[in-house]
Amino acid sequence: MAAPETQSSSTGKPRVSARVGGISESATLAVDAKAKALKAEGRPVIGFGAGEPDFATPQPIVDAAAAACVDPRNHRYSPASGLPELREAIVTKTARDSDYTIQPNQVLVTNGGKQAVYQTFATLLDPGDEVLLPAPYWTTYPEAITLAGAVPAVVSTDESTGYLASVEQLEAARTPRTKALLFNSPSNPTGAIYPPEQIEAIGRWAVEHGIWVITDEIYEHLVYGDARHVSMPAVVPELADTCVVLNGVAKTYAMTGWRVGWMIGPTDVIKAATNLQSHLSSNVANVSQRAALEAVSGPLDAVAEMREAFDRRRRTITDRLAAIPGVSCPEPKGAFYVYPSVKDLLGSEIRGVRPQTSTELAELVLEQAEVAVVPGEAFGTPGYFRMSYALGDDDLAEGVSRMAALLGEAK
Repeated sequence: MAAPETQSSSTGKPRVSARVGGISESATLAVDAKAKALKAEGRPVIGFGAGEPDFATPQPIVDAAAAACVDPRNHRYSPASGLPELREAIVTKTARDSDYTIQPNQVLVTNGGKQAVYQTFATLLDPGDEVLLPAPYWTTYPEAITLAGAVPAVVSTDESTGYLASVEQLEAARTPRTKALLFNSPSNPTGAIYPPEQIEAIGRWAVEHGIWVITDEIYEHLVYGDARHVSMPAVVPELADTCVVLNGVAKTYAMTGWRVGWMIGPTDVIKAATNLQSHLSSNVANVSQRAALEAVSGPLDAVAEMREAFDRRRRTITDRLAAIPGVSCPEPKGAFYVYPSVKDLLGSEIRGVRPQTSTELAELVLEQAEVAVVPGEAFGTPGYFRMSYALGDDDLAEGVSRMAALLGEAK
């Protein structure tokens, strides 16, 4: 198949805008797609790439969606901001889970968490603004910042600090152009969780300097051991007027395919973002909204069961990776990812090849061990792998065993 033309033969002008042409493909989705393609060819690939639970959506949620399909109310347009009942339920859920009191007009229901991320940056940022972005970061953040015409100001962290950015690091990166901080706890890709006192310190620093905080709390219920999730505007109430909380049902309720997320923020920001969404996509699919209503209004029993399984896998994968010579793997406290360092393996000979980057090493692992991982380059920190343990226990054990056997040959 011929490569697509980059310029029009008649005008000499680019066929794709510079704005969109500069977007990088989602590395996590690309790795998952490649793993699935190899599986379709008959290769026994085990994928640690995709960040989605391997559980089915809880049955009461599915039943609510099935009932919604035959309800004529859901066959028509609904408010761009979201079904009133769902927005009310998100208000109640936020008070229950985050001890944060909001009003329905502070909520905008979006087509998944990614749309919430995009619309928040598009609503808040102007060209030239800077956003402090702790790395490792989720792959979508810098792309959405750049699409808004702003600049990601990366603040690097590593395993020595548990992948946590300090107030001192944030202050060192602050400039007169700093408009916002992107904050993600529990974190994708590292599984790191900021302790309450550090969250409060960062929130007060942001208030002091008039910096917006965009806090992504999509993994709020996936915390383990003695760790606990704390919502920044709940512990720093004076931040509420310059804070947007991002959340959704995808990870907590195994609903990645239903595409329901939301933004919580000051009324003027939510109103502006709603205006944008009214032209961009209008309302979220009503059936999905009815399913989300059941999810956020119902008990958390199914969530607890999933969390127990994730906790078991978390400990298993951390121990097994840490036992591989040349691999360092801090134990994550949240989400369903580990983020091991493979820096000590780079440049080593493995089956006649000397990978110099974590991307090259990930390609070798896929080809030789038939295990798919996402290299750290995708998250702004070369020298690491992101591995999701949201897959079955048997696949997890087999996948890490294959990888250990291959990497154990390094010399």
